[in-house]
Amino acid sequence: METIVNEKKSEILLTEKEVRVISALIEKKYTTPEYYPLSLNSLTNACNQKSNRNPVVNYSEIEVEETIDLLRAKRFVRKVEDTGRVHKYKESFTEELNLTLMEIAALNVLMLRGPQTTGEIRTRSNRIFDFENLNSVEETLQNLIDRETGALVKKLDRQVGMKERRYAHLLSGDVVTEDKQEAIPEPENNKLDQLETMVINLQNDIDELKNQFAEFRKQFD
Repeated sequence: METIVNEKKSEILLTEKEVRVISALIEKKYTTPEYYPLSLNSLTNACNQKSNRNPVVNYSEIEVEETIDLLRAKRFVRKVEDTGRVHKYKESFTEELNLTLMEIAALNVLMLRGPQTTGEIRTRSNRIFDFENLNSVEETLQNLIDRETGALVKKLDRQVGMKERRYAHLLSGDVVTEDKQEAIPEPENNKLDQLETMVINLQNDIDELKNQFAEFRKQFD
């Protein structure tokens, strides 16, 4: 007897700008908490950041402000009331969806960088959560796929020339890949993969050193 599995689709449908605004807020919330919540100017800069972004965008403050208004209506972003003249904003997306820290870390990478392999997610999410191994990444992604309220993530078909299958978020609708092919045997001890992982780790270390140096300089400003 066949078992019919119904694919649960996410009820959330966000634009590319909405995804970028939310993901930029999430990233800064955990990586630079001393500057969070963010002003409109800081949030615009975070959205347009050239490193750790795919695609790289160039939104104006007006575009970001209009996007914030849409997200506030959806209860995914909140304005922080304070005594200062500059309004600041924080994300409430992760709270509304009741996401765990592991789920936040994995999903945020997909929102900021597009489709990723489990290895890429593990190395690129460590500033929010340091996954112990690839199995823990896969379990977290599966949790995001199996959500009762609708899948937030999809495992993509393997593409020609790619060794591993990638994952993508479904916050802007379904993701369709081209150049599908049958499963490819995965070679062991692939030196190219090891080099790519080393490069990613080095980039993460460089970014962290830059942040630490910026904090050090502030002591003398």
